[in-house]
Amino acid sequence: MTVRPTPLSQRLRRAGLALVALCCLGVVGARADGADAALLNPLFQDHAVLQRDHANPVWGHARPGETLAIAIAGHSVQARAGADGRWEATLPPLSAGGPYTLKVAAADGMSQSVGDVMVGDVWLCSGQSNMVLPVKHTLNAWAEIQDAANDRIRMLTVDNAASPVPLDAIPAGDHWLKATPANVPDFSAACYYYARELQRTASVPMGLIVSAWNGSRIEPWLSAQALRRIGGYDEALDLLALYARDRAQAGERWDRQWQAWWRARPGVVAGDEPWNPARTSRDGWLPAPLGKGPWQQWGVPSLADFTGMLWYRITVRLSARQAAQAATLSLGTVNETDQTWVNGRWVGTGYGGERSYALPAGVLHEGDNLVAVNVLGTYRGDGLYGPADQRALRLADGSSVPLGEGWQYRVVPKSYGSPPSLPWQSTSGLSTLHNGMIAPLGAYGLRGAVWYQGESNTGDAGHYRVLLEGLRDDLRARFGATLPMLIVQIANYGAPPVHPMESGSAALREAQREVAAEDAHSALAVTIDIGERGDIHPANKQELGRRLARAARRVAYGESLPPSGPVPVSARRDGDAVVLDFGEVTGELVAYGANHPIGFELCGAQPDSCHYASADIRGRQVVLRAPMAPSAIARVRYGWADSPVCTLYDGSGLPVGPFELSLISTPAEQERHP
Repeated sequence: MTVRPTPLSQRLRRAGLALVALCCLGVVGARADGADAALLNPLFQDHAVLQRDHANPVWGHARPGETLAIAIAGHSVQARAGADGRWEATLPPLSAGGPYTLKVAAADGMSQSVGDVMVGDVWLCSGQSNMVLPVKHTLNAWAEIQDAANDRIRMLTVDNAASPVPLDAIPAGDHWLKATPANVPDFSAACYYYARELQRTASVPMGLIVSAWNGSRIEPWLSAQALRRIGGYDEALDLLALYARDRAQAGERWDRQWQAWWRARPGVVAGDEPWNPARTSRDGWLPAPLGKGPWQQWGVPSLADFTGMLWYRITVRLSARQAAQAATLSLGTVNETDQTWVNGRWVGTGYGGERSYALPAGVLHEGDNLVAVNVLGTYRGDGLYGPADQRALRLADGSSVPLGEGWQYRVVPKSYGSPPSLPWQSTSGLSTLHNGMIAPLGAYGLRGAVWYQGESNTGDAGHYRVLLEGLRDDLRARFGATLPMLIVQIANYGAPPVHPMESGSAALREAQREVAAEDAHSALAVTIDIGERGDIHPANKQELGRRLARAARRVAYGESLPPSGPVPVSARRDGDAVVLDFGEVTGELVAYGANHPIGFELCGAQPDSCHYASADIRGRQVVLRAPMAPSAIARVRYGWADSPVCTLYDGSGLPVGPFELSLISTPAEQERHP
């Protein structure tokens, strides 16, 4: 049947901050016979894929107490709706095959059927923009799209939906689609190329559920329960729960917390409150050329590559008649996250896109009114900008007061650190994406999950390992205790290093490596050699798909092959050298482009104590030396930079990924330092 996006779906795609009400979600892609309401949850629709060899749960809503019969492939099971109308049943395990018809019939005569249902392997693909990146933006896209017809790959993209509470259903406009030249261009490239490659060895239908959001941190993908188990989030989660009950009260509490954070910054002097009209100062404020676009384009050398926070402000004079009205503050484009005040009153926050905030009567006053906006930008294209006529106070009587010119700005020192994240913000809040994009999947049968995220957490890489472990355990609590998890190690991006340095990206890669290594049902896809220094969204997703498929063959399908190339096993002193042992090596270690591999460092115990090391390959070992006393060496690092140059591979053509290892103490050292 023909499926067209609904207006709701279109609005959700455009929304920078989608807070979805529980009651607004319906069912599409199904036929309802004898009733206006559908019986099946909208996950179960035409062209869906069910997990093979798995007792698949199936659920929906009916009249309270209603008895239902659910049938597929000659099997039938019974269910009864509870007092809230929800029913659930478990289908018997089925072998790969199809197409089938899934039918639900209620005792009162209502029924619903969905057709062209396949049984195969279902994968959840989640993360941020590198998982979202569509096929049409990858290498050789035209040819890939023309060759995309594959009836045995089915694709479901969950629309962006954030919520302070768990939702019951995916947005109404989301559909299972067959892989065709018309449907593939806008689908996740990483997920599609992975499934296509995997079918070379697992020749079964593939169902792909993409639940990913550009720029998202990991925290919003974890459930509130998972974050409470990790610890340190209780206050913010309590605020999120308050927001679900009383948004105005939650906003007031958030304003107090943010202001307290600002006042506690090292270097903030007493009375420095840029949002407070009673404490305005001219110091440090400069004219803001908003017409030039993002602050990186203003021609100010110190802002050309700046990421961080800027304050913006403007004063607007109003008459008594104007000030007495309710109004809407339109700011135009703001990238990424803003906190906005009018006359010292916090009026809202948002992420990406255009901003407008409602101002109730009483916020404005006769005379000068101060609008203050704090903008946090972390990538590029940052700040407050757009056409001047987009910035205005739009009064209730239909008139407008322009805010196009007269803005000032002030740079916030990097030493102030990152501000707290709004708990209900879509991509940097807490549990919001889990609630809106994972919870609606229920306990749908999965073969495994692919996770490609991390770029937005490099500023706090030290905490990423426990969060990634928490996400893994959270997914397994929902979808199965041994759910395979494939982790994509974030790719190289940025300028190559010229000397050893600390790197948030490298530290985050190490957390990803450690989480994959500690768990028999997890594997890592190393991408350190297929990234692009000038683009955080590398286009070679085909090779990523091949590496993910290889990892899946090991941890999900039980093949005996190294899942991701050579891995470091141990590092030990040997006279004046350090010897590294590698495992999972195919053939022998090889260096590309030179007689010796590069990118190794020997380090002391303290930060900034690393030296580049010379390296020699010896079979499946690498021998390292550096200009430092052997007794001072405590750690080995490899590829430790935002965008390292890595040349060590093995016979499979897969690279050794970045890592850090502590040296193994010899018995004599253990005796000296028990």
